[in-house]
Amino acid sequence: MSDLAPLKELLVEPKHIVITTHHKPDGDAMGSSLGLFNYLIQKGHHVRVITPTDYPFFLQWLPNNPEVIIYTEKPEESKELVANADIIFCLDFNALSRINELGEFVREAKGKKVMIDHHLEPEGFDDFRHWTINACATAQLIYDFIVTVMGEKHLINKDVATCLYTGIMTDSGSFRFPTTTSEVHHIVADLIDHGAENSKIHQLVYDNFAENRLRFLGHVLLNKLEVFPEYNAAIIVIHKEELEKFEITTGDTEGIVNYALSINGIRLAALIIERKDKVKLSLRSTGEFPANEICKKYFNGGGHRNAAGGASDDPIDVVREKFNAILPEYKALLIQ
Repeated sequence: MSDLAPLKELLVEPKHIVITTHHKPDGDAMGSSLGLFNYLIQKGHHVRVITPTDYPFFLQWLPNNPEVIIYTEKPEESKELVANADIIFCLDFNALSRINELGEFVREAKGKKVMIDHHLEPEGFDDFRHWTINACATAQLIYDFIVTVMGEKHLINKDVATCLYTGIMTDSGSFRFPTTTSEVHHIVADLIDHGAENSKIHQLVYDNFAENRLRFLGHVLLNKLEVFPEYNAAIIVIHKEELEKFEITTGDTEGIVNYALSINGIRLAALIIERKDKVKLSLRSTGEFPANEICKKYFNGGGHRNAAGGASDDPIDVVREKFNAILPEYKALLIQ
């Protein structure tokens, strides 16, 4: 954590503020971004949220979602807002490459950059930092920023509470991951006390898919899941033709890798998807197995120990073979 007292002083008077988060934003990215937005507008700041790309339909109900600008849809407006911002909050990422083309405009911007994040190895582009890998979600750090740093718990209204609860719920795996400490439960209890409707939020996020997404999931589990019992590993490989056949949109593949990890005895699960521009990988693991090490070492990625991602320019069959070839290297860890 860096000294945030000067930032607190900057926020005394209304400022032009941009909030941005990583490409293909998930629940924590949008929950923390709109949670911070709904807090800052109460203080009279001029605030816009800019995402590098689109994001799932099941997150577009969040309070003040219509205020979000998608960079790929409005690049010129986005660039102007970034260039003229007094402060740029960078949430749920710690390297500017994670916001694609928008990253270079943020780097060149004159405004102060504030990184609030919980991922390993920050790049160091920021002027202010509220960061720890011990947080279960960036939304947890936004709560701490409002309550501890700013001392303005009274500004956590229903909109703020709803967004932050969503971020914490999704990034903690509905409160089941090891980072879900007693402190996290105290925080979400406080958010419920401030208006977050926990059962409604869960329904809107997890029970809000199109019919074709459910049929796609059935296809994947029946036809695409492969298990390697000798390595306690499982893999799902999805080609772009399958995405097109089931009319898969942003967010429809989220969480599918967890089905592979839920098999008894599986310690490492991989989801490999052929996208239009690259092959994307999502890895999940249990215990001490370093999924992030594999992504960083072999697939230009990284992340948390038990949840990481990467990408490759190689054809999907090459990526699949590469992943399979890696398994013997980690056999001793996988079969412990």
